[in-house]
Amino acid sequence: MARTTLRAAAVLAVSTALMLTACTTAPGAESGDGEPQTGGTLKVLANGDVDHLDPQLVSYVPTYNVMRSVSRSLLSYAASDDAAERIVLQPDLVEEVPTPSADGLTYTVTLRDGVTWGAPDGARPIVASDVARGIERLCNPHISGALAGYFQGLIAGMAEFCTGFAAVAPEVGPIKEYIEGNEIAGIQTPDDRTIEFTLVEPASDFPFMLSLDAADPAPIEALDALPDSPEYRRGFVSSGPYQVAEYTPDAKLVLERNPAWDPESDPLRKAYVDGIEMTMGVEGDAAMQQLQAGSADLLFDLSPSPANIQQLKAANDEKFSTMENGGVDQFMWMNTASANNGGALTKLEVRQALQYAIDKSAVVQTMGGADLAGVTNGIFGPGILGYQESDQYATEGGKGDPEKAKELLAEAGYPDGLTLKMPYRNVGTQPDIAQTVQASLERAGITVELTPVPPTDYYANFMTNRDNASSGAWDIALVGWSPDWQGGAARSVFQPQFVFDGTPQSYNYVDFDSDAANELAAEALAAETPDEAADLWHQVDEAVMADAPIVSIAYRLKSNYHSARVGGFEPYAQSQNGDWTNVWLTK
Repeated sequence: MARTTLRAAAVLAVSTALMLTACTTAPGAESGDGEPQTGGTLKVLANGDVDHLDPQLVSYVPTYNVMRSVSRSLLSYAASDDAAERIVLQPDLVEEVPTPSADGLTYTVTLRDGVTWGAPDGARPIVASDVARGIERLCNPHISGALAGYFQGLIAGMAEFCTGFAAVAPEVGPIKEYIEGNEIAGIQTPDDRTIEFTLVEPASDFPFMLSLDAADPAPIEALDALPDSPEYRRGFVSSGPYQVAEYTPDAKLVLERNPAWDPESDPLRKAYVDGIEMTMGVEGDAAMQQLQAGSADLLFDLSPSPANIQQLKAANDEKFSTMENGGVDQFMWMNTASANNGGALTKLEVRQALQYAIDKSAVVQTMGGADLAGVTNGIFGPGILGYQESDQYATEGGKGDPEKAKELLAEAGYPDGLTLKMPYRNVGTQPDIAQTVQASLERAGITVELTPVPPTDYYANFMTNRDNASSGAWDIALVGWSPDWQGGAARSVFQPQFVFDGTPQSYNYVDFDSDAANELAAEALAAETPDEAADLWHQVDEAVMADAPIVSIAYRLKSNYHSARVGGFEPYAQSQNGDWTNVWLTK
């Protein structure tokens, strides 16, 4: 996704079927699951596959648990049941969380002793040039990293490096030659353990970006294959406690211990289990049955269904848990690029009418009720710096006000209402949510024509196809968004969706832009304290919502479940699931 450059927010002050081997007690603190145990194979069930096995390209939330296991980051997060603790930046490959230079433009990190690659010819130290190489790979001409834009506009000289890279043939030889023959001016490696990042403007949320796998080091072997190609995956070189033993796309991923990993160099991963086996192509109900029977342990891209959740909560099953992720699961874009209805959605009063028309509380009930979801009124969800409970279009209990909506429509010249086209993903609860929204709008005199779209096509081929917006193929559409990192992540919500600098962005479907919001964002990103930044980001939220480009509807708590034999289940914030590298098997 293309991103534009903004100065950054202040860092938060606190800012499956292998036989089970015998388990032995490992050093560790007592927990509700007893003492940690080593050994065994953790069995994970998945419906789909990872998005990538190449760290530079990963952006799919479930995949972060795979990356946690095989690829170490410069900075990361500790797994924790405490919502505040699990979003505090922690050193991973580096010795400490960096602070900026006096002018705010330089960050220097030092690699730990003992960090190694599980290279084909044996353990080899991870060095500073590996870090530079990783970031250089982000904008390769074969397949650019989805999160490359955050770095490209911020690290000095990276935009120029990437412009030159774009002219290179997308083949192994030219890519390797370009990376080895060029450098990013803002990444200097004065010795094997030191990396100096120079930015084009102060960006105190830059350390948060270094927690992304997009910024993971890349071994020299990564240049011997096209990014994330079958050849790359077969030759994947691990830096984490596990390495790839077997991989069959859309079927199975097996991880085994990486003999090059030194536990003394890793403060965040205990690696209790001997191996991890992920079986793909499993449906939700079948997966839950296996977890409850103890024949599998964790879920990858699956969550308990609303019916499952009701049963688990009624039984007070302690293996079920929920967590906030800072995202807004349901919000509705309004297509101001469409000429449908005489360009009605270009009128503020019409967009405001839709704000009042939707019964958000009914959507929350469709999503499972207040135990699993909640009403939202802005661009940020709970758990992100800048989120505050406020509402410029308040209605009692979030139930909507159809009469107010009709009044606004009449003022805008539509006393007889509108007819709007709404695509929706025909998967899970999305059809029910779409019908709930349809019923809400009908109360305000708005007819909604629903069009089902396969979930695999919805974003990739429908919503991000700009011709669909300009031609009026849709008028309103339900989407969702989660921040790309944890903690001070307001930039990763605002920048890709609500900023337009002349270059279309994939997820800003109608090139929305607000001068007022942009100015406030610049202040927020230069704020000296988290409290100041939070207040300014809230003002950004209010400025966007004053223009009403979206109807913010609801957030969804991430639901997780695990088998009875899993001990030490604590969420890893990036994956929004239990941390594979810190759970153990109790039997």
